[in-house]
Amino acid sequence: MTKKTYHVAVVGATGAVGREMLQTLAERTFPVGNVFALASERSVGREVSFGDDAVLKVENLDTFDFSKVDLGLFSPGGKVSAHYAPKAAAAGCVVIDNTSHFRMDPDVPLIVPEVNPHALKDFSKRNIIANPNCSTIQMVMALKPLHDAATIKRVVVSTYQSVSGAGKEAMDELFTQTRAIYVNDELVKERFKKQIAFNVIPHIDVFMEDGGTKEEWKMMVETKKILDPTIKVAATCVRVPVFIGHALSVNVEFENAISPAEARALLKKSPGIAVIDGADDDGFVTPAEIAGEDNTYVCRIRDDMTVDNGLQMWVVADNLRKGAALNAVQIAEELIKQKLL
Repeated sequence: MTKKTYHVAVVGATGAVGREMLQTLAERTFPVGNVFALASERSVGREVSFGDDAVLKVENLDTFDFSKVDLGLFSPGGKVSAHYAPKAAAAGCVVIDNTSHFRMDPDVPLIVPEVNPHALKDFSKRNIIANPNCSTIQMVMALKPLHDAATIKRVVVSTYQSVSGAGKEAMDELFTQTRAIYVNDELVKERFKKQIAFNVIPHIDVFMEDGGTKEEWKMMVETKKILDPTIKVAATCVRVPVFIGHALSVNVEFENAISPAEARALLKKSPGIAVIDGADDDGFVTPAEIAGEDNTYVCRIRDDMTVDNGLQMWVVADNLRKGAALNAVQIAEELIKQKLL
């Protein structure tokens, strides 16, 4: 019997996440029929890779007929998704959107397949599914099995987020600033308002009225929507001079007792999680070591002695893969698995 295939459009195909989406579709042998690479008019005609051998010509998002495709993987920026995703959805294309625009829409499910696949049943209200924030994804991956076992009350998280989370221009700025410092050139700040080379910046997205940033707000509200609305979350999100990979320092307070050993055992059995946890130099991982990996890594699991029933942990993942492209493709795979696509 012939295997069913699906026509797929990747929107924002020339960006870092769009390219990763194309690569991930190919690597995971997603059952594609035709694949279309879409971007703005200025990128039309450029070539992008699909797997190791195929090359796609970029087509114009503005004139594309979305009735030709079953699935659209969107990562073009929030304003572009806000305009084009509903049009694609109305044409019968199931949209999986990587921007923040639709995440808190009550009619749009916010999905991490290993955590809340059951929520996909509601996607047909808008024909749009939202991909969570990159740091939220890796955090809820680590929290889900622990919440099921001991019920989380409160999370305090500090993030160490790579510049790739801000796009290719941000990666270029880290490179050019680093080079400028070494050769004593003028240091130019364009993508970041503060120097990013050899520095850390506690400012991601815009500031809000309460003094927090929108990135910190996203981690709070998205965790509640995905995992449990009763969980309290306090986040401090920091941009660091790393090209790829986000790391999180997470303190968790539980309703019920849970030991580090119990947490390790639960996490080791959880899909998409790798536990590297030892009290030595090889007992944890860093972003540089896991770039290109699909797993979320949980390390340094230990008691938090400042609260009853508390644990601390270090959580690392590739933000372009599990934090974006991989999670989007896994959502598409879950739609097929549940016979929703």
